[in-house]
Amino acid sequence: MASWQSASIRVGAIFCWAFLVWVLLTWTLTAEQLLFGVLVAAAAAVALAPLGSAAGPWLLLDPRRLAGAIWLLAATGGRIAVSNVRLARRIWDPRRPLTSGMVIAETQQRTAGGLTAVGLMTSVVVDNQLVDLDPSRGQLQYHAVAVPDGGRPGASRAITRPAERLLALLRPRAGAGKQ
Repeated sequence: MASWQSASIRVGAIFCWAFLVWVLLTWTLTAEQLLFGVLVAAAAAVALAPLGSAAGPWLLLDPRRLAGAIWLLAATGGRIAVSNVRLARRIWDPRRPLTSGMVIAETQQRTAGGLTAVGLMTSVVVDNQLVDLDPSRGQLQYHAVAVPDGGRPGASRAITRPAERLLALLRPRAGAGKQ
């Protein structure tokens, strides 16, 4: 009984995330499009459920997690907007020097989730795109529109550290929940 329940929770979690991704990618809300999205999400959920557990979107209903997720989206959204304006300015004003290139930034993240979060958050901003990572050394390699000054420490300060500070706010505090 318990394995059937955990399998159905896994399928439900994956279905919810797959359908959300479908809606965000297609951005079309016709009945046919939504029905097809439900079918694709269901097929993906059934196919991926045997691979292991998945965090359900209902976990965001916890007030602290919800507040953290909203704050994280707002902060990342602000960086995205500023980076888009800077990139547009570079395009429209060719006198600004373009110092693009590859850069390696250090990260304190060692878990798969932490590396994924930092990689995604820093690549959504148009200034940098994650190219490769070395989890054992804690290094992320980026293609940067404007290479930061100061080598690896400068790249870490400009690229990965802001994302890590945002993630640190979502970690549970020591002793939280204990009475």
